Amino acid sequence: MKFLATSLAILLALSVVGHAVGESDAQFVANIDEMAMAPFTYLGAKHMITGYDHLLFIAGVIFYLYRLRDIALYVSLFTIGHSLTLLAGVTFGTTVNVYLVDAIIGLSIVYKAFENLGGFKQLFNVEPNPRIAVFIFGLFHGLGLATKLQELVTTEDGLFVNLVFFNVGVEIGQVLALLALFLLLFTWRHSEQFVKWGNAANVLLLTAGFLLTGYQLAGFVNTTA
Repeated sequence: MKFLATSLAILLALSVVGHAVGESDAQFVANIDEMAMAPFTYLGAKHMITGYDHLLFIAGVIFYLYRLRDIALYVSLFTIGHSLTLLAGVTFGTTVNVYLVDAIIGLSIVYKAFENLGGFKQLFNVEPNPRIAVFIFGLFHGLGLATKLQELVTTEDGLFVNLVFFNVGVEIGQVLALLALFLLLFTWRHSEQFVKWGNAANVLLLTAGFLLTGYQLAGFVNTTA
């Protein structure tokens, strides 16, 4: 359990920059004025693998999914939502406050962990449709990245093609991250510790989501004060 708590603490510390773009990557995106399919594919994959807010949410989504068919369904719903707002957000110039959208992403982690703990059924006697929830939160995850990219892109030359391949990279990174998370959970499920500490893991996930949300809301308040 100590190892699990430490791992989530590290993920949370890194998640506050889940949508941040490194200085060298930011400079590359800002200066691009042509199609650059391979570099944008790499940047997309790098974003997903280092996007700890995404990883925490996906971990919550697959935590109690045992069949590969179910995992594929939920991840596909998340992918569709993520892709729609990523491509549409940058293409049509949809702008939102980056702190607020990242706060919603933090709440998506809270929502999924709370659902895993049976909170909706126990406290409110309702069971929200998990498929619809994953799709909707996927929209916000994509919008968060779209918002950040809009701050960096300075030209429309080759923009759509670059965005498509960036999204391809995001999905490649998602598959790699998903495989790692699935193997970790698969191994853990075959131990006595899973039954004992499964709820505790989701409490930690819930806490991480609240802390991430609070961090982003504090950033919003500081920028508007």
